[in-house]
Amino acid sequence: MDPISAVSEELAEISGQISDIFRALSNGFQKLEKIKDVNRQSRQLEELTDKMRECKRLIKEFDKEVKNMESRNDPNTNRMLSEKKQSMVKELNSYVAMKKQYQSNLENNKRVDLFDGSNEVYGNDNVLLASSMTNQQLIDKGNQMMDETDQAIDRATKVVHETINVGTETAAALKAQTEQMSRIVNELDSIHFSIKKASKLVKELSRQVATDRCIMALLFLIVLGVIAIIIVKIVNPQNKDIRDIPGLAPPAMTRRLLWTRH
Repeated sequence: MDPISAVSEELAEISGQISDIFRALSNGFQKLEKIKDVNRQSRQLEELTDKMRECKRLIKEFDKEVKNMESRNDPNTNRMLSEKKQSMVKELNSYVAMKKQYQSNLENNKRVDLFDGSNEVYGNDNVLLASSMTNQQLIDKGNQMMDETDQAIDRATKVVHETINVGTETAAALKAQTEQMSRIVNELDSIHFSIKKASKLVKELSRQVATDRCIMALLFLIVLGVIAIIIVKIVNPQNKDIRDIPGLAPPAMTRRLLWTRH
């Protein structure tokens, strides 16, 4: 079972869509290598660029969902999701780099086809020989291609900026997660110290309670002994084997002395 599915079905669905786009991009670039026509290459690159935009949108949606669930997940799950997002960003950046390389090669090929010895310029519907074009037409065509090149560069620059923004957001998220992990570790250390201190206090209290119980038991035995002696002296005052308790005279003798005085 996919570990992401165990966390969230929505995250698993987004991850699946991103994986499908990555497969489509891989197949698209393989197909692009086999295409010789410049215009078909341009259209193929545009399709791949659209897929990259969709992939970037899904990665942002994945990141947003991860941040919403961050407080409910354990640290290991958050780390796994963060690594998954970084992997997707890295793979997308590799396709962006490939797209830029193909775009650069395509623009060079267009210039060579127009000016450097290739007699044919391929269009969408017809073929126009450069030798049959006037100087003004060649200049206009060159300016048009330069404009297209500038637009392609602008698009590539925009993709680079967007990639940098994604990287910055990823770095910020990683920093926040690192700080959160540090706080958790500190809290765990504090809890461990408190538990250790509480255990020590419990042991000390247990020893004090045991000591108090021993003292109470000894006092109880002494009291019982005193009570027993008093009872024996009352019941059998003539018993000389038991010494009188200081301050306590035999009640029987007292009664006899008082009777004698009468």
